[in-house]
Amino acid sequence: MAETHHAESAERFEVRVTADSHFGWIRTRLSLERTMMSWVRTATALIGFGFAIVQYLDRLQQLPDTRPAYLPNAPRGLGLALIGCGIAALAVSLRQYWWTARYLSGGAFAPIARMKAEGMQSPVVAIAILLMCIGLFAFFAVLLRIA
Repeated sequence: MAETHHAESAERFEVRVTADSHFGWIRTRLSLERTMMSWVRTATALIGFGFAIVQYLDRLQQLPDTRPAYLPNAPRGLGLALIGCGIAALAVSLRQYWWTARYLSGGAFAPIARMKAEGMQSPVVAIAILLMCIGLFAFFAVLLRIA
């Protein structure tokens, strides 16, 4: 059913291979890259802030002459939530990126794109996957108190 919907959506309009349509396709493809880079930037901030909050407030509680925290596990919970949100944002954005890139490179758009699907990989995908791995490490480090 998904393939039928995909085929129908690409054939709803006529695709003409012209310089204008090719450059329009390139602008759309670059917009997809910018959007993915924005998601990576946002996820990096979420993961980094989550980990930093846990580490900073943990160290703060270990200082001498510091009152005990009212909710001692709150920073850990907040940090885990932020790190988890960063990982989830990356997973959702990667899925959307791959779906949109596949849509733009196939079907009626293939003559305009003039690119093979294998040649359309972007460095931002590798960075996003690497950041997901780092985020997972940070999540489990906080969860298991490794770091």
